[in-house]
Amino acid sequence: MAKCDICGKGVVFGINISHSHIRTNRAWKPNIRKVKAVVNGTRKTVNVCTRCLRSGKVTRAM
Repeated sequence: MAKCDICGKGVVFGINISHSHIRTNRAWKPNIRKVKAVVNGTRKTVNVCTRCLRSGKVTRAM
């Protein structure tokens, strides 16, 4: 699974517990997008989570 190149957010693992207390594994996956961004003055494709996109931490290349 991909990680955000800006903040490092990745998959987090945990356990589902049902009403009858059966425990199963699960994963929380971040919303990662592959976008073209300006990095050090050059256009580059980076994996970025949508929170970093929304907060303006990435300048998109058009």
